[in-house]
Amino acid sequence: MIEKFLNIFRIPDLRKRVLFTLGILAVYRLGAWIPTPGVNYRQLELLFSSQGGSALGLMDLFSGGTLRRMTIFALGIMPYITASIIFQLLTVVYEPLARIQKEGELGRRKITQWTRYVTVLLGAVQSIGIATILTKQGVVMNPGPGFILMTMLTLTTGTAFIMWLGEQITDRGIGNGMSLLIFSGIVAGLPRGIGDLVQKVQTDAWGPMTFLVVLALVVGMAAVVAFIVFVERSERRIPIQSARRIVGRRMMGGASSHLPLKVNSGGVMPIIFASSILSAPLLFGQVEWVQNNRILQPIMQALAPGYPWYELLNILFIIFFAYFYVSIVMRPDDIADNFRKSGSFIPGIRPGKRTSDFINDILTRITLVGAIYLIMVQMIPTALISGIRFDKIWLVGRLFENLPTVMIHGMNVNFYFGGTSLLIVVGVAMDTVNQIESQLIMRHYDGFSPRSGRVRGRKTW
Repeated sequence: MIEKFLNIFRIPDLRKRVLFTLGILAVYRLGAWIPTPGVNYRQLELLFSSQGGSALGLMDLFSGGTLRRMTIFALGIMPYITASIIFQLLTVVYEPLARIQKEGELGRRKITQWTRYVTVLLGAVQSIGIATILTKQGVVMNPGPGFILMTMLTLTTGTAFIMWLGEQITDRGIGNGMSLLIFSGIVAGLPRGIGDLVQKVQTDAWGPMTFLVVLALVVGMAAVVAFIVFVERSERRIPIQSARRIVGRRMMGGASSHLPLKVNSGGVMPIIFASSILSAPLLFGQVEWVQNNRILQPIMQALAPGYPWYELLNILFIIFFAYFYVSIVMRPDDIADNFRKSGSFIPGIRPGKRTSDFINDILTRITLVGAIYLIMVQMIPTALISGIRFDKIWLVGRLFENLPTVMIHGMNVNFYFGGTSLLIVVGVAMDTVNQIESQLIMRHYDGFSPRSGRVRGRKTW
């Protein structure tokens, strides 16, 4: 394994890409410690400690702890993700934008440019909201329009710079830039999460059984990681047969292959998209006039993380974006058309419309399995760690008041051991390793896999 790892640095182009990616991540982590002026950071830390599951806590997870420290990168890449969702949805429902996307590289550049403009606009709006929340919470040294304007300028500029860093990694480095930035932020917070568990063991925070509970939690986390790797490697292989044809005096074709369809084609994106959309009403609910409104206040409270309505919407959004992302990545009509042009076919299935319908049916079934997997990975740790407030369900909440405290309020463990963070860390790490391995194999080097030199699916569905 060490020899295969050293092969990365023996290839000049691959070595340059890896070092460039590490350099950009170092710049990102450096900016994650540059503070925004005018904030009382001790009171801010106390605020986040008391509101770990609030809107601020949810945004802090994806920003890698920068919002907790109120740095220049406090907004993270959430505005960019939201802008990307907006344009991906518009390309489906708005025909002129769909035509622009089909123009090729020029059309993609136009949409990317518009996405950047919307990112800056969303960053400005969110930064104003965060400045207003911090002013209301009393953690600002000199509150007023000057602080709001300075915070808006600082955080919006930081968001634009993060967007540029992510694009640089995607173009000139290894892996998906935006995903790697989220990955690095979460990994940087893991030592704090481990320290939190060690502190709970030392202080017997959960009573005499604290050590056994922490041990069970670590074993459960390892099981979740193994489950994530298992499903991420799983794929449905459709057999493909190429037609035989005579070229000159030689018989060509007739080879058998397969079309691999991943169970979870969207990776971590459905969860990131769902969390990005649900963070908007959470921030909106922090506005003072909303909290004083008798109608909107209970609605915003019901949409807080850990509450049943929030979790229900989260599940529905994950399922929606799982299918939505697959519809963008995998187009059965295009696949069937490519089969027809290359003279390939699926045994027992007629070319054309029947082939497209067959692939679409398989995608529909395995995407549902992938969506359920994403829901399980996110919901099970949430139920154990932060709990679900079943006692807050309207009208029937009293029926759940006698449930164990662990089910309603959770175990109050640090964010970083939740299912979302584990899925992002494992998923992004696997995708990056796959890209590095493909670069090695392309240059006639062995990959990281011990047998064939390439990563393959281990399970079919």
